[in-house]
Amino acid sequence: MNYKVLITTSGLGQRLGNITQYTNKSLARVGKKPAISHIIEAYSYNVPLVITVGHFGNHIKDFIRLVYPKRKIEFVEIDNYCGAGSSLGYSMLQAKDNLQCPFIYHACDTIVSDSIPSPEYNWVGGCAGSDTSQYASLKVLNDKIVSFAPKGAEDFDYLHIGLVGIKDYEKFWASLSGLHRQDPENDALGDFSALVKMLGDGAQMQFAHFPSWLDIGNMSALKKTRESIGGHFDNLDKVDESIYLFDDFVVKFFHDKEIVRNRVARAEILKGLVPEVDGHADNFYRYKYAVGELYSEAVNPKDFSNFLYWAQKNIWRETQEVEDGEFKKICLSFYRNKTINRVKKFLTDTSVVDKADTINGESVPALGEIISAIDFDWLADARQCHFHGDFILDNILKTENGYCLLDWRQDFGGLIKAGDMYYDLAKLNHNLTVNHGIVHKNLFTVDVGPDDIKCDIMRKDNLVACQSALFDFARKQGYDADKIKILTAIIWLNMSPLHHHPFNLFLYYFGKLNLWRAIKSANLPV
Repeated sequence: MNYKVLITTSGLGQRLGNITQYTNKSLARVGKKPAISHIIEAYSYNVPLVITVGHFGNHIKDFIRLVYPKRKIEFVEIDNYCGAGSSLGYSMLQAKDNLQCPFIYHACDTIVSDSIPSPEYNWVGGCAGSDTSQYASLKVLNDKIVSFAPKGAEDFDYLHIGLVGIKDYEKFWASLSGLHRQDPENDALGDFSALVKMLGDGAQMQFAHFPSWLDIGNMSALKKTRESIGGHFDNLDKVDESIYLFDDFVVKFFHDKEIVRNRVARAEILKGLVPEVDGHADNFYRYKYAVGELYSEAVNPKDFSNFLYWAQKNIWRETQEVEDGEFKKICLSFYRNKTINRVKKFLTDTSVVDKADTINGESVPALGEIISAIDFDWLADARQCHFHGDFILDNILKTENGYCLLDWRQDFGGLIKAGDMYYDLAKLNHNLTVNHGIVHKNLFTVDVGPDDIKCDIMRKDNLVACQSALFDFARKQGYDADKIKILTAIIWLNMSPLHHHPFNLFLYYFGKLNLWRAIKSANLPV
């Protein structure tokens, strides 16, 4: 039969906390894809979709046009999705003219893997559950809906999951329109309200069981859904960016549009070394899926040595984007000013006092004194070259023909062509000690005692050997090992205010200890 699917994405999604400060809740990643992809892909390609948009509506439209360019989709702009008089029911009524036919209503926080029946009859989806504090509920007899109950009911059979088939669309719209006219300020008005009225007016409704139902409507439910669904991959989550993996391509999201613009521009600069970007919009870019093994899984000391020479030849080629004096100023700001600001943020956020400490039995001065001892003029004296910018093993693929670079940085201190090779080397060195796998498994310790601070981290012997290969490469090529070590410690300090507790404490004290050791090794006066 001919029917459409209504997906409402217009609301604020406030129960998802800071995730929806940066994008729409339907773009929250679940497994390898955003929630809305799980919904769209649950329906046959020839079924038209009607999608209401409001909160970060441009994100929804840009993502769908980038990922599903040939699907039949009608977007409905909602003029009031957060003020007085806004409600799910109001948003649904805005799509009324687009849905003068049988349709399925699919809430954007509902994910199911069961087969979804077409609306050849009225049906209401439900799932067994025990907690009605967040959900309305249904009573069922002989697979027919006999009654509905609002949130908090004690006597019920199934939870209402926000998935409904509407055969009698004229009755549905008449019921919802009438309820809205009676109380246009009712912010609880929605599909449930119209279904209750339809049932009371004698409409027949079948029960549709969805035992696979997963919810992403609040943080607790989202966490459970992410744990339940397959396809998770190691990636340190950030609320203002995300990555989505599809069969043939990858999509990156950034709340900051400038990052997307610069990433796309840099893909051209690094052409042949990074996957081909084959589409982009304001907050998204899409690139072809590269086949290979993550270098964090494939690396070994012998191949790593070969990789470093490959990088020297193919990535760190000399270029000039600005005058050398200007480039030195940019390096100074990137290394000195950024570090001082990040340390201040960490100290403010954690109330840690910058003072002399004993770390792993070693006396270490206050961090301010250590930073003052760095010869930043020497550290910032660098030649301009092409760069990756986030040069870690998880951003490198080992392919049949060599290597492919992923997740390249958008700039180096505002420059998109030129950067400092030493920063790439320091990033690699950092990652051979601290990496995603270790963090996810909590294979680090930090114990802040009254007299001594203990911090340590576990890593594979293979990575220790690769680190030796890195410094052997640096020695043979005449690169300054002291610069690499100091920049590595600076990277850890810069990361400290950006991560969760207690990892933030580990990064601060581990960075402080290793910066002190690197300064002593370089014989810099303190």
